[in-house]
Amino acid sequence: MCGIAGIVSTPSTRLQGEHVRKMLCRLHHRGPDDQGVLRFAGGQVWRGRTWEDGEAEAVLLHWRLSILDLTESGWQPMTYGDGRYYLIFNGEIYNYLELRPELEALGHRFISQSDTEVLLAAYAQWGVQALQRLVGMFAFAILDTAERKLFLARDFFGIKPLYYTLATGGFAFASEIPPLLDLPGVSRRTNPQRLFQYIRHGLTDHGGETLFADILQLPSAHYLEISLDNPRAAQPVRYWDVDLSQRADLSFDEAAA
Repeated sequence: MCGIAGIVSTPSTRLQGEHVRKMLCRLHHRGPDDQGVLRFAGGQVWRGRTWEDGEAEAVLLHWRLSILDLTESGWQPMTYGDGRYYLIFNGEIYNYLELRPELEALGHRFISQSDTEVLLAAYAQWGVQALQRLVGMFAFAILDTAERKLFLARDFFGIKPLYYTLATGGFAFASEIPPLLDLPGVSRRTNPQRLFQYIRHGLTDHGGETLFADILQLPSAHYLEISLDNPRAAQPVRYWDVDLSQRADLSFDEAAA
């Protein structure tokens, strides 16, 4: 697994460097092989392996567990092409080898052997429709510096986690809840209805709410677009659902096989 996190802040809710460093520290166990940080402000992007304080409208953080392409080419936050898009990604795209030649035929060129770069090129080519072409498990965030927005998506069945909060006055997300609880303005107050559903029915991963009132999760098969200029005005959008009208005339043994 890898660890991803990020922050979109407004002029009145700029976070201090100590909060960013604490988020990085909280996610270290998810990706011990490497780390990367990105700071975006005033149309300029700065990337490195350690956080350096400075003005930031958007921050992306990544801890890497190296699986595919162990070289420097697989480092994140990854950019692509003309530097418009920047990606942090947790998961694996199983059909990236099939997607790569299709994208190359459309004019895309790759410098790594990673599924991460294929994912980024797919988004650059097809936008949100790229999600329909993916086979895999994923949670990722893409910063679009031209449209000044953050695009987040979670896989079809919610295998990879992705949590977020608006309680900071801006927007923040992470692979786990603890990094979000450290942010100013985020309380540890429980969500009574979710607590009841857990105690009564044992539900631990249902819908967009969590046990914490100030923290939400992006539901499976949903994406979320966050404007850097108005980060609070966003709602998750479902991009896929099970087609219950489809029926297969199979025996029990055939279905099990």
